[in-house]
Amino acid sequence: MIKFLDLLSINQTYRKDLIIAFERVIDSGWYIMGKELATFEKDFAVYCQVKHAIGVANGLDALILIIRAYKELGIFKEGDEIIVPANTYIASILAISANNLVPVLVEPDIKTYNLDPSLIEQNVTERTVAILPVHLYGQLCNMDEILAIANKHNLKVIEDCAQSHGAKDTTGKVAGSFGNASGFSFYPGKNLGALGDAGAITTNDDELAETLKALLNYGSHEKYKNLFKGVNSRLDELQAAFLSVKLQRLDYDTEIKRKIVNRYLAEIKNPKIKLPEIAHQESHVWHLFVIRTENRQHLQNYLKDNDIQTVIHYPIPPHKQEAYKEFAHLSLPISEKIHEQVISLPLSSVLTNEEVDHIIDILNKY
Repeated sequence: MIKFLDLLSINQTYRKDLIIAFERVIDSGWYIMGKELATFEKDFAVYCQVKHAIGVANGLDALILIIRAYKELGIFKEGDEIIVPANTYIASILAISANNLVPVLVEPDIKTYNLDPSLIEQNVTERTVAILPVHLYGQLCNMDEILAIANKHNLKVIEDCAQSHGAKDTTGKVAGSFGNASGFSFYPGKNLGALGDAGAITTNDDELAETLKALLNYGSHEKYKNLFKGVNSRLDELQAAFLSVKLQRLDYDTEIKRKIVNRYLAEIKNPKIKLPEIAHQESHVWHLFVIRTENRQHLQNYLKDNDIQTVIHYPIPPHKQEAYKEFAHLSLPISEKIHEQVISLPLSSVLTNEEVDHIIDILNKY
């Protein structure tokens, strides 16, 4: 069976350096908020072309804390609205409702699966305070248009970069540097994946950064002095050390995946399969290679029978989830179509040429 994502094999390629990092942390005697975190935050800020990178416990916390910080600064208040794509993973929406703000679900562009800028402005109301674009599957949103709308209406832009580490526009500007603040996930299966849960926030806003640093540490900017009713959402030294190892090779691994993707795009020739579309090569870092088909279950069963494991990202749209039954009345046909038809093919830096040959061959025979 060709695994959808062989994390064991991927991490084996880092094994020697990961063990060195592990021993360095163990021998340091310092396991929370130490040198490893400081080093990773500095290096990740440089990578993302921003002033501040702030490690947190996971990607959901990253988004929750950004919104929470804006509330503490008096910029957001409960009941305010944030525009978010209707077809995103539910975490993007959870971050809004967790702060008692209102998610406004807007349809994506069927070609890119990202938030459709042409539909944003008609959803802006007097209560709208932000746009939360999600660079879904690894492809950069149309940030020029989104930022223009945000500037016109004086809205914050909070990027969800959970799947887009290193995606760039044509000028070389990178995901996480466009918005007022951005949230990253380092869940093990991400392009930059830890060996456990981990996340980060990036921003150029000094005041926001200082607020975030306090909020994630019990609301404390100085030991035993608490500015806010904060939380514990710290990125530990061990995961920071592992991430520093992997960050050095992130772009290299992305290029390996792009070569596989180029084969998929050029050699899969089956009218029953809708291939992804991209703006340009560097705009997509291919966290996932997502195709669409009319009879998804039939295709998934066929691939499984031919020793190819696939995953569906995501089978149920957020507005159809029990957790958000208040949105069940919404008509979002593009999102619903996407969630009914998408299926993700195997894609990783350890996929072999023979495995790619087999996947392409089997799909063309479908």
